[in-house]
Amino acid sequence: MNTMEPISVNWNYPTAVKAGAGRVRELPALCRSLGMRNPLLVTDPGLAQLPVVQNALALCLADSLPCAVFSKIKGNPTGQNVTDGVDAYRAGRHDGVIAFGGGSAIDAAKAIALMVGQERGLWDFEDVGDNYLRVNVNGMAPVVALPTTAGTGSEVGRASVITDEAAHVKRIIFHARMLPAAVILDPELTVGLPAALTAATGMDALSHNLEAYCSPFYHPMGAGIALEGIRMVKVWLPVAVRDGQHLEARLNMLVASSMGATAFQRGLGAMHALAHPLGALYDAHHGMLNAVLMPYVLRANRAAIDERITALARYLGLPQPSFDAFLESVLALRAQIGIPHTLGALGIDTALAGKVGAMAVADGSAATNPIAFSAAQYAGIFERAANGVL
Repeated sequence: MNTMEPISVNWNYPTAVKAGAGRVRELPALCRSLGMRNPLLVTDPGLAQLPVVQNALALCLADSLPCAVFSKIKGNPTGQNVTDGVDAYRAGRHDGVIAFGGGSAIDAAKAIALMVGQERGLWDFEDVGDNYLRVNVNGMAPVVALPTTAGTGSEVGRASVITDEAAHVKRIIFHARMLPAAVILDPELTVGLPAALTAATGMDALSHNLEAYCSPFYHPMGAGIALEGIRMVKVWLPVAVRDGQHLEARLNMLVASSMGATAFQRGLGAMHALAHPLGALYDAHHGMLNAVLMPYVLRANRAAIDERITALARYLGLPQPSFDAFLESVLALRAQIGIPHTLGALGIDTALAGKVGAMAVADGSAATNPIAFSAAQYAGIFERAANGVL
C-alpha cells in the first residue's frame, strides 16, 4: 500500500546565463535588449575605481549607452544603502540596473531595482508570509548581473539579504521578479580577486550546495545540481586560490556558485541560520562565517544526514566513503586554502551566545535544516565553533 503523503511543491529555475571568458563585451547589447538606454551600474566602493569596472563603463560608452555608477554600499549592505541607491536611480532618471560585483553589490542592486517603483518601505517586502504580494511588479527595474566573485550566487537568486541596522538583524527581501533578467559569468572579471577572498567566497558556494543537498525539502533537480556543485568546488577551488589567473578554475567556480544559489531553492540550514545573525552583530564576512561554521554544523546534523553524506562521499570518490571521510575532506580543504578553524580567530567571542541562538532559531534558513535545533542548541553550536570544539 502506498503510504507516502501527497507532494505539492513549487519550483523555479534560473535565468538566461552567458558564460565564458570575454563575454562582458556583450553587456551593452544585453542592456539594450532589456530596454535600457540609461542604466545605473551598482557596485561596491572597492571595485568602483578599478579597471574591471572602468572597462565595463567604457564598453557601454563606446556603444552610446551612458552609464552612471552608484557604489555607496557596505560589505553587509544596509537599508540605508538601498535608499541611497534608489535616490541615485531616480535623480539620474535611469531605466535599468547593472549589478556588478560580489554578493553585497548584487544584493543591493537587486533591492534597488525592486524599490525604485514602490511606495512601501523596504522591510514591508521581507520574506515573511505573503509579503511579496505587496510588490508593485510594474515598478521594478530590469537587472543584468555580472558577478566578480564566485560565492553567493546572488546573480541567479530571487532575494537580497539586507541588514536592518536599527534592529541589528539581516532581513531577506524576496520577490520572484528580483531574479536578474540576464547574467554574464565572465571569469576575466574575477582574476583580480585576492586568494583569501577567493577562498572565503568559494567556501560560501560550497555551503550553499552542501546545505541545499542536505535539506529535507523535496526537490530532486536541486539535489542533483547541488551534488555536482559540491564536486566542482572540491576540484576547482584549490586551483583558483593557488593561481588566480587560471581562467578554467575561475569559470568553473562561477558556475558552481550559480549552481549553489539555484540548488538552495531546496532551502539552506544551520550554517546560514548562524551566519546571518553573526554577520549582523559582528559585521563579519558572510562567506568566511559559513566556512568556519561548516564542520561544526555538519557534526551537529550527523544523525539526520549520515546516509546522505556517505552517498556524497561515494560520488566524490573519497576513499572508504563515509560521513567521517567527507568531514575530513572539508577540514583538509579549509586547511589547504587558509580558512581558520574557529570563530575566535575572526575576533568573535561567546559573550552573545544566547542572543545568537535566539536569532538563529528565528532565521528563515533554520526552517530547512535537517534537525529542528532549539535556540539553546544553536547557541551550543556557536560556542563550539568559537572555541574550536569539534
